[in-house]
Amino acid sequence: MRKVIAAINMTLDGVCDHTAGVADEELHQHYTELIANAGIILYGRITYELMQFWKTLIDQPSGIKSMDDFAVAINKLPKLVFSSTLQDTNWDSAQLLDVPLEEKVLELKQQPGKDVLIGSRSLIVQLLNSDLIDEFQICIHPMIEGKGLKLFDQINGRIMLKLIKIKTLHSGAAIFYYEPTKAKPTED
Repeated sequence: MRKVIAAINMTLDGVCDHTAGVADEELHQHYTELIANAGIILYGRITYELMQFWKTLIDQPSGIKSMDDFAVAINKLPKLVFSSTLQDTNWDSAQLLDVPLEEKVLELKQQPGKDVLIGSRSLIVQLLNSDLIDEFQICIHPMIEGKGLKLFDQINGRIMLKLIKIKTLHSGAAIFYYEPTKAKPTED
């Protein structure tokens, strides 16, 4: 059974929009490896449109190896885009879907193959509220943004997590790997 992995960047104060954080060579390498070991990635429209930046680097490489390597990896990975407004993905490795997110994720989990990545905040929130995320890989950037889109502001209730490991980067960013637990929190 495939795992569903929510992978996202955020600041110390929980801001997860793409204008916050520090994307350096080491972070690009981390995500290149993550994507190379995945079977598919799911996006909402907004994040998908932002990710199309990487498509431009296929035809016109930046000359920065870590960025160009990430562009190649994300270009190869199949992408499913959940949107009711997009008419075309304009990317050969991307497909628009018109089925409910939870239904598609349950179907993907039952299929053989590599893990399913979730790369959009809106999809992470929906799947977290539906108890369909198996692992979190949250990269916390060493900054307080003060404003912006918060990752966990629409969660239905408390979710307990088990820390699996931590990967630290030279920038001071740290990637926390968590699994949701079914255990009830203890009262003090």
